[in-house]
Amino acid sequence: MKKHPDDDLMEAVHELMHLARSQQRRHMPDDGLHPMEGRALGFFVRRPGATQSDLVEHSGRDKGQLARLIAVLRERGLLEARPDEKDRRVTRLYPTDAARQLHESVLRQRRQVSARAAAGLDNGERQELLRLLRHMQDNLRDADPDTGCT
Repeated sequence: MKKHPDDDLMEAVHELMHLARSQQRRHMPDDGLHPMEGRALGFFVRRPGATQSDLVEHSGRDKGQLARLIAVLRERGLLEARPDEKDRRVTRLYPTDAARQLHESVLRQRRQVSARAAAGLDNGERQELLRLLRHMQDNLRDADPDTGCT
């Protein structure tokens, strides 16, 4: 069977992400967070005061699954809930100091892995690679408008 050029491309992207995640997990302190919990926590660190509905819309995940996930993060003292000042029926979620520290630790580790992966690339090559990857992301989003990213 003849190999298609796109096969190598997607395999390389997959392998890169596998290696990056593996190195991140290996060098991270054991925070006990599952990957989805970490992504949800990162969402609220970047968007303090967002709601569960905002996370559902952003991630495309099941509302019930995210409600359980948020409950776990609250129980662990990583998120706090406050009623919206204008509409008391709405609950806004805010990261705690512990959550922000944990998130910063994850970002430091991610930057180290990224630096190792991009070693030897000059700034122009990094910018071009980023441009190309974003182009590919846009292609996939345009092909499937229901795709949500976390």
